[in-house]
Amino acid sequence: MRDPYEVLGVPRGAAAAQIKSAFRKLAKKHHPDANKDDPKAAERFAEANSAYEILGDEKKRKQFDAGEIDAEGKPRFTGFEGHPGGFGGFGGGGGAGGPDIHFETFNWGPQGGQGGARQSRGGFGGIDEILKEMMGGRARQAGGGRPFEPQEFATPGQDAAASVTISLSDLAHGGSRRVHLPTGKEVDIKIPAGLSDGQQIRLKGQGFAGTGGATGDAIVTVHIAKHPYFERDGSNIRFELPITLYEAVLGGKVRVPTLDGAVELAIPANTNGGRTFRLKGKGLPDKTGKGDLLATVRIALPEQTDEDLEALMRKWRDDKPYDPRKNLS
Repeated sequence: MRDPYEVLGVPRGAAAAQIKSAFRKLAKKHHPDANKDDPKAAERFAEANSAYEILGDEKKRKQFDAGEIDAEGKPRFTGFEGHPGGFGGFGGGGGAGGPDIHFETFNWGPQGGQGGARQSRGGFGGIDEILKEMMGGRARQAGGGRPFEPQEFATPGQDAAASVTISLSDLAHGGSRRVHLPTGKEVDIKIPAGLSDGQQIRLKGQGFAGTGGATGDAIVTVHIAKHPYFERDGSNIRFELPITLYEAVLGGKVRVPTLDGAVELAIPANTNGGRTFRLKGKGLPDKTGKGDLLATVRIALPEQTDEDLEALMRKWRDDKPYDPRKNLS
């Protein structure tokens, strides 16, 4: 077997935490149940397992560093050179002048390492504990117990937040808008009927990818730009329609803008300011159809002072007075 430091990829002076971290990465990468199509994965996992059985046990690591055990954890027999008596007396202390030779009993596990090393010693944490920690509290070694799922080592993907601003015209006519996501992707989102300002649209699998796990979603917040003269009221659109004084008195046809282009609206004679006209189907789409455009009349006087108009109003006030507030308390 290779040098356990080489197997785990750590220097000889590595701290316990560094050794444990290296083993975790290799165990996660080479676990047989996560690499069912790679027949050599089990060998690499077993090699990492055996290396950690030595370096993950404080006592065995010291023995290996001192040359007392080899890379497989087996004892090295030293101290016989320079003793012409050969092995001396094995049974009773090695004979006169001979070295005392002590043997330890090792219980070899199925991975070729010492079975007893699976117990946590010196604060390093045993292999079972590490696998248990990696698998969310459910310990399992390769080849037995509950089937290992690769997802157990996966980190979930993260959602990506984005926003887009659309106009009332976009909302009225539907279609789609292209959105640039923080992942670097550009996607087209469909503008659904009845969309509200601040509403969010979830795009499945368009977020940030996890480590071996599912990709997150993209959450797109839709803002509706303020229109210069239309105001949304559910699926209806409200609009303040300015008319002249003579249009209010005499009536006539006026052009009214809508999201679908201008249309003509007949203003009856003697139309008061504040009267609302309904233009059917000129609003925004919803799940049941389309809303209306509600045009509320506002009587607008000339921007410049008109002496003739003032003279007419004085005569009207003196000859034909009326009180529009007579019903107000």
